[in-house]
Amino acid sequence: MLTLFTNPSARDCSGVSRRDFIRIGAMGLGGFSLPGMLASKAATAASERDFLKDKSVVLLFLAGGASHIETFDPHIDAPQEIRSVTGEVATTIAGVTFGGTFPRLAKLARKMAVVRSFRHTITDHPKAIQHVLTAGHPAQVSMGSIYTRFRGTNHAATGLPAYMTLLAPEIDPQYLKEKDRVWIGSGPGSLGPTYTPFDPSGGGPMIKNLELNISRERFLSRHSLLGALDQLNRRIDASGMIAALDQYEQQALDMILRGAGSAFDLSQENPRLIERYDTSRYQVGKKLFRACTLGKQMLLARRLCEAGCGFVTVQSAGWDMHADINNPGMVAGMEMLGHPLDQAVSAFLEDVEARGLSEKILLVITGDFGRTPKINNRGGRDHWANLGTLAFAGGGLKMGQVVGRSDRHAAEPASDPITPEHLLATIMHALFDVGKLRVQPAMPRDLLAFVEQVEPIHELI
Repeated sequence: MLTLFTNPSARDCSGVSRRDFIRIGAMGLGGFSLPGMLASKAATAASERDFLKDKSVVLLFLAGGASHIETFDPHIDAPQEIRSVTGEVATTIAGVTFGGTFPRLAKLARKMAVVRSFRHTITDHPKAIQHVLTAGHPAQVSMGSIYTRFRGTNHAATGLPAYMTLLAPEIDPQYLKEKDRVWIGSGPGSLGPTYTPFDPSGGGPMIKNLELNISRERFLSRHSLLGALDQLNRRIDASGMIAALDQYEQQALDMILRGAGSAFDLSQENPRLIERYDTSRYQVGKKLFRACTLGKQMLLARRLCEAGCGFVTVQSAGWDMHADINNPGMVAGMEMLGHPLDQAVSAFLEDVEARGLSEKILLVITGDFGRTPKINNRGGRDHWANLGTLAFAGGGLKMGQVVGRSDRHAAEPASDPITPEHLLATIMHALFDVGKLRVQPAMPRDLLAFVEQVEPIHELI
């Protein structure tokens, strides 16, 4: 890592030296430096290949397991102990209702496709999260890592990682567990650390490393100085490794000068748009509370997609609404999480449409599993894998519909089940021309076979 310092004598109130700096090659990702990742990108060949569509996916994961009933399948005519405790709201699709905390999304229903027959068989949180995020891959390779293996680790023009996670800054002990489970489930499995998602952590080292905090002229003069210092280093570099890295150091320099880190700078957005996304007035937690950041996460996800990131996982915790010592009940939980989700996702959909990106960005909403049809005696719902939450928006898929149906007690599919394997196939269909991908000699046959084990959800294609 190379670090430049300016004004080293300036100190803040904590007594720590305040430095304007630029760092080259310090973007850590699974043990890779920024130049290392750019080298990996180059080795993947000319990244924008004809099998890669100009599209991105934002996967909003409702950690803990959101109720399918209080979200998109309210069953208001079912017995009282089954039907949505938040009521229902009519949508713009005739005869279709959403849960009562989703009035904004109800108005945008024609821009969405809701699946009411999504299921799997696992009711344990860690295993279920991993199963959904990996589509049951036997070596725990997540959907995002599969995408990165096919596409390459970085965007050719911007250098941004192709796969990122936007994890909320949880402080409640239970919600921290849910956050960690999503991170683990998003991992590369047997593919190895090269295909780990990058987590910018709301202003962590990567963002600072991509910001040019001194003037361009001063930076370039210091770059010349570094070049002279590198000449000295070469005299003692018997292996020649420094010279071999020059190309990628230059790419790292170019990436910084092009301002790739600006994708993380939300202050560049119109204040009115930021206000539309802003969910900070909602407090999230059970024992310890924090301001809800889902709106900020969704806005950042849109910016990352625009800048070239192809797969963004957004985590929202707290959906495990048992009504026990660690978790809220259904009424309190949906008041806490349902309203900000309604605001953040509706803002995202309207924003993406206003920018002409609806066909290019696919939003997927899902979680660990669904919740028990019958409310427990504390006012909560427990784990239920026979039905779960799944919704789509955009990405060139067919919107304005409900896919599948549940039985009259919201307990199981009353039509052909949709599984995580179907979800994977649908996402990969949106991102790639799978037929062209199939004939690429460098693509792993086992991953291709896994992606193609089932067809995409045919109603969406």
